Amino acid sequence: MTRLLFSLALGLWLAFSGAAQATEIRVTDDRGISVTLPRSPQRIVSLLPSLTETVCELGQCHRLVGVDRYSNHPASVRALPQTGGGVDPNIEAIVALRPDVVLAATSSRGVQRLESFGLKVLALEPRTSRDAQRVMGVLGQVLEVPDAQRIWRAIDAGVSAAAQSLPPSARSLRVYYEVSNGGYAAGPQSFIGELMDRLGVQNIITPELGPFPRINPEYVVRANPDLIMIGKRNVAGLEQRPGWRGIRALREDSVCVFTADESDVLVRPGPRMAEAARLMAKCITDKGRK
Repeated sequence: MTRLLFSLALGLWLAFSGAAQATEIRVTDDRGISVTLPRSPQRIVSLLPSLTETVCELGQCHRLVGVDRYSNHPASVRALPQTGGGVDPNIEAIVALRPDVVLAATSSRGVQRLESFGLKVLALEPRTSRDAQRVMGVLGQVLEVPDAQRIWRAIDAGVSAAAQSLPPSARSLRVYYEVSNGGYAAGPQSFIGELMDRLGVQNIITPELGPFPRINPEYVVRANPDLIMIGKRNVAGLEQRPGWRGIRALREDSVCVFTADESDVLVRPGPRMAEAARLMAKCITDKGRK
């Protein structure tokens, strides 16, 4: 009888132990570090807008308890406590929110300090379309959302539809996309450059310069693009740049100036990439003359 009770107790212990282990989640982040979570996190702080948007696209916005100052989509996240930015995270505020996990870029400062407080940090920084798809899958695993890749397929289909809306003549357009102040451009290896490629236009930035190189204004003058894409935040003084008045895109008013909200869509590699492709396709249709 005693042996029977012992066997039953052991069996129950093993069953519960196995169940506990089954809830454990282990993923490798973009630092190459294996991060183990005891269960799917219910309290999340996100320090990168594209990660915030991906969490919400997966239907898990309610798990966010804090975001960085730049996370503004969907509108509901604007009411959450702000915890600084990637370069200047408010460590004390993040710790006070008692997150189960902090989502951060690999370039975010303060990651080691957060970990020194015992917090789990998952560093994910998508730079390409493939990265964005992978991050969608990783967060789907962490949040236990089984249809994450279905969501990505819908995004990919939206990009393809935007590309199909353009005429074959778009392929002859030579385009310069300026990402931010200081002349930082979108190279072919960036997710923006990949969208340009899928839309069929030619990027004047060459691959060896990297994903987001800082470009000398003379480079753009020599390349003489047919179309310029730029955000409203950066457009001031465009014609005053040395030699730029002679660029074909400026002479023929072939410049798309994106609003701040549109720029947010375009520069975030995540669930709004199909919308980004549609914005670029509209620009090409409206301004892309040859």
